[in-house]
Amino acid sequence: MTPEEFQIELDKALTVVKNGGIILYPTDTVWGIGCDATNYEAVKRIYKLKKRKDSKALICLVNNYSMLERHVDNVPSMAYTILDIAVKPTTIIYDHPAGVAENLIADDNSLAIRVIKNKFCEKLIRYLKKPLVSTSANISGQPTPKSFKEISEEILKGVDYVVNLQNEKSQSQLSTIIKLSNVGMVKIIRE
Repeated sequence: MTPEEFQIELDKALTVVKNGGIILYPTDTVWGIGCDATNYEAVKRIYKLKKRKDSKALICLVNNYSMLERHVDNVPSMAYTILDIAVKPTTIIYDHPAGVAENLIADDNSLAIRVIKNKFCEKLIRYLKKPLVSTSANISGQPTPKSFKEISEEILKGVDYVVNLQNEKSQSQLSTIIKLSNVGMVKIIRE
């Protein structure tokens, strides 16, 4: 893919997300369904598409530590250590998130956030200037697709835009998920 084609895909996805739409896009792990993480109605549409209870929180992507700090009241210093030494994409569940749609926040007032290291996602978030929702591209309870060709027709038809980067190599593994409380408790949810 040429830099021009990449930019066209980025611009199209950005327009859809800015206008409250949902997209299917490659991440640093698996293909994801996403939207503006501050848009309550867009988040609601993702829950509906996935047939997922909204009590099961979704993951949020940010593009740097600065954005992370804007959306978590108090980032524990341990988080930076974990992220700096992580060898694979790592999502951390933080207490007291801020500035995101309330239907993204779990019942215990926490939110799973990953600092993204994927070129497409990083640029999309930078241009959007807001976090991006990321949830695996499957109906809740069904297996997570390991590649683009495994994504169901229902998901493909349910989003407003499918980012045309099927040839981009995204990993077929999910991120590590760690719950990190403000009182220093660390719990590995998924390795």
